[in-house]
Amino acid sequence: MSLPHTLDGWLELLERRHAQAIQLGLERVRTVRDALGPGPETVVITVGGTNGKGSTCAMLEAILRAEGYRVGCYTSPHLLRYNERVRVDGQDVDDARLVAGFEAVERARGDVPLTYFEHGTLAAWEVFRAAAPDVVILEVGLGGRLDAVNVFEPDCAIVTSVAMDHMDYLGDTREAIGYEKAGIFRSGRPAVCGDPQPPASLREHAEAIAAQLWISGRDFGFGGDQQQWGYWRYPAPATRGALVKRGGLAYPALRGANQLLNAAAVFTALDTLRDRIPVSMQAIRQGLMLVEVPGRFQVLPGKPAVVLDVAHNPQAAGVLAENLGGMGFYPETWAVLGMLADKDVEGVVERMRHRVDHWLLASLPGARGLDAETLAARLHAAGVAGDVRCFPDPQVAFSAARKSAAEGDRIVAFGSFLTVASVLAAIRAERH
Repeated sequence: MSLPHTLDGWLELLERRHAQAIQLGLERVRTVRDALGPGPETVVITVGGTNGKGSTCAMLEAILRAEGYRVGCYTSPHLLRYNERVRVDGQDVDDARLVAGFEAVERARGDVPLTYFEHGTLAAWEVFRAAAPDVVILEVGLGGRLDAVNVFEPDCAIVTSVAMDHMDYLGDTREAIGYEKAGIFRSGRPAVCGDPQPPASLREHAEAIAAQLWISGRDFGFGGDQQQWGYWRYPAPATRGALVKRGGLAYPALRGANQLLNAAAVFTALDTLRDRIPVSMQAIRQGLMLVEVPGRFQVLPGKPAVVLDVAHNPQAAGVLAENLGGMGFYPETWAVLGMLADKDVEGVVERMRHRVDHWLLASLPGARGLDAETLAARLHAAGVAGDVRCFPDPQVAFSAARKSAAEGDRIVAFGSFLTVASVLAAIRAERH
C-alpha cells in the first residue's frame, strides 16, 4: 500500500486504520519507541490531570521561552488544525515535519498496531528528536498510567487536578482515577500535585514508589488580592522550614481564579528543576503576562461579549460558572452547548444552569456526538425549563445566539472541544 505524502492524507489513513480510537496500554508504544532509537537529550516535563493541563503546559512553555530556552510542546486535542498539537519554539510545526515524523514511526512500527493518538505521540517525539529542544513538555491524553505519553521518562511530573471524567476507561471513583493519574510519577523524581485535596490513592502511589510529592496547600500555595498575588513553598515536600516566597506577581494573562492553582504548580515544578533549567523572576513575570490558550475561558473583544471554554465535565463547568460570575453584570446569558454522549451532561448543566438564561443546543458529529434533541431531553429531565432551542451544529446555534442577544448580553460556547472549535472556525472565517 502506498503511503500518503500530505498531513491530511496521514490523518485520514490513521483514522481508517484503527477502528478503536482509545486503546490504553504501553507495550505496543514502548516497542515502537525502542525501534525508533534514543530520544533527544532534553529535560522532560509530563503534565496530567482532569482539568487545567492545557493551561499548565502553556504557562510552562511561555515562562521557559521567556528565559531563552528552546521548548518543544505536545498537547491534545487541537481546535482547528492538527499542527497545534506539536510546537517548537512557540510555533506550530509545519506539515512537512509532521509528515516526516509519521513516516519515521511507520517505518519503525513493522506490524505493531498503533492508534491515531499513539502514532501521533511517537511522531511528535520524532519531531522533537530532530529539533533538539532544551525542554520538552508532554500533555497526557487520557489518564496517565497507560497513556502513550507515559513511555517517555519525565524529569518532573505534574497532576493538575483529579475529578470524574473518562470513567469508562479510568474507573468510576475518584480514588481509581487518582491512581491512574499518579501513574506518570517516577521514583525519586519531583511529582507535583496541583489538587489541594488529592485522593489517597495518588498520595499512596507516590509514597510507594518514593516520588518527591509536592501537594498544593501542604507544600506550596498562593495568596493575593485584586491587584497582585504571591507564591510560597517549603524547602522540601512534607517538611517544614523557612518559606520560599515570591510576591508582587501580576495575575496570569489567562482568565479565571483557578489559574493561580495552575501557576503555583508550574512554579513548584520549575523550582524542582532549577539546577538543570534555572528560571529568573523576570522570565516568570514575562511568561505569565504573555501566556495564552485558545478556548480556555477565552473572552473575545466586541459586543455582545463572547466566551469560549472547552469545559466538558462537572469540575470544569463549575470553574466556568465561577469565572462567569466574576465578569460583571450581563442582562442575559446565551449558552451554545454541544456535548459528547459519554460525558456527564447532567453534572455539567447543574453547575451552569444558574448562569444561563437561554440554551441553544447543537448537535455534534461522530459516533460519540449527542444530537441536539437528545441533549434537550436530558436538560429537561435535569429540570431545566425556559428557553431551550435545538440546532444542527454549533455554528448555526452561535449564529442564532448573535442574532438574538442584545449588545449588553454575553454568549458562552462550551461543552466540548468540538463545540468551541466549530464556533471559533466560524468567527475566524467571518473575520477573514
